[in-house]
Amino acid sequence: MILQHLVKDFDIREETYNQINGLSINGITDVSNKIKEGYLFVAIKGLNVDGHNYIKEALDNGAIAVIGEHEMKNLKKPYIKVKNSRKALGIVSKNFYGDPSKQKIMIGITGTNGKTTISYLLKYILEQIGFSCSLIGTIKNSINGVDVQTSHTTPSSLVINELLSKSKDDVVIMEVSSHGLAQYRLEGIEFDYCIFTNLTHDHLDYHGSMENYFATKTELFKKMKDNGRAIINTDDFWGEKLEGILKREGLTVYSVGQSSQNNLKILQLNSSLHPSVKVKEKCENYEITFSMGGTHNLYNAVIAFATVNQFHNKKDDILLAISNFTGVPGRFEIIKYKNGSTVVIDYAHTADAIFHCLITAKKLGAKVTHVFGFRGNRDEKKREEMIKISSELSDRYILTLDDLNAVTFEEMCATLKELNEEFGNAKGMIINDRTKAIKYALENSSSNEWIVITGKGPECYKQNFSIPTTSDRETVMYLNIK
Repeated sequence: MILQHLVKDFDIREETYNQINGLSINGITDVSNKIKEGYLFVAIKGLNVDGHNYIKEALDNGAIAVIGEHEMKNLKKPYIKVKNSRKALGIVSKNFYGDPSKQKIMIGITGTNGKTTISYLLKYILEQIGFSCSLIGTIKNSINGVDVQTSHTTPSSLVINELLSKSKDDVVIMEVSSHGLAQYRLEGIEFDYCIFTNLTHDHLDYHGSMENYFATKTELFKKMKDNGRAIINTDDFWGEKLEGILKREGLTVYSVGQSSQNNLKILQLNSSLHPSVKVKEKCENYEITFSMGGTHNLYNAVIAFATVNQFHNKKDDILLAISNFTGVPGRFEIIKYKNGSTVVIDYAHTADAIFHCLITAKKLGAKVTHVFGFRGNRDEKKREEMIKISSELSDRYILTLDDLNAVTFEEMCATLKELNEEFGNAKGMIINDRTKAIKYALENSSSNEWIVITGKGPECYKQNFSIPTTSDRETVMYLNIK
């Protein structure tokens, strides 16, 4: 593809524009060791690595031109200086792959909690009613029926455009993280439907404040197509605020919530053993039954119903599909233990998510034990509230290790002890080895007890523990047959 066509929207120097006249590129990358002959290299400054330091390596590996933010002189190949390399990567990727998001029904989901559950549920519903779906998200990417494990909820703009160009599916469902938005990974992507689930305390180590976190999330809704529509949970404070902002900007909003002003009004929530929710749209009433317990999951089901209803109006088909949905790996995933107790594995890693998990378990079980920990080098401000909620709602809680990241074992053990002494109570204990913590909870449980294990969900462990297992689920299953 002609390089001038890829950068036609850039404000670049005339001298540089003349230098690239007639140049054709064979591919794009922002990783220097992935350069092939005739590639365009985009130098990006990351948190730990600065791509500008690898420009020479990229050129030696065959790069035909480079895009970057720094002043660079005496390069042997054309250098295009831009204000923001991340944004530039999104634009050239979109142009290189032929603006693929415009050719699909695009659904973007953002919010603190519920993104993965809603994305899986949407995919299931849509496939049941005749649409083929790609999925880009936390657990996996699924394109044309082929699943690939992921390392980021929202991949880079280059990867997204490449995936979209390969997809032959009718609909693409994307989880959109605040990090992805802040780092311009969605640059150049346009959506037909943008979903806002909720906003609670998370990632403030990165964003600094809830206001900044919210402002970042709202960036998704600036990426709607001309006929795009926002689906918003207005029972959430920040969702209600977002609705007002978008309406003032003249954008189309379909609201969900308990107020009579909502497009889809929630009439009654039943989060007992057989969860269901009654809703009303205009003069029609509907009942949604859902397999996943908890009020939070009923909201997820309502949002999914509202979204599919925007472009497929056979509501009975949608309701049937929701009722048949069996769940998401690591999202309130229930396993029966051999002594009759019930184990819940959930990804919950915020105070709000933990609250909903424990409240649901308390409604269903006579006693609740909670096993959880904190990730090293992650938002420390939420830890106090997480312990307070667990100590209030559970009958017993066990603090243990989550991902250490760059924190040492000794340092995290000391942190658990300090936090428990300051914010916990007599119901709490510390077992640093995560597998031993799970084992203790299971072996000391009663038949009508619920053991809620939060933080990891379907993720694999990043460090070794005493029981040779790789995830919470595997640990529970291993202990279940011992």
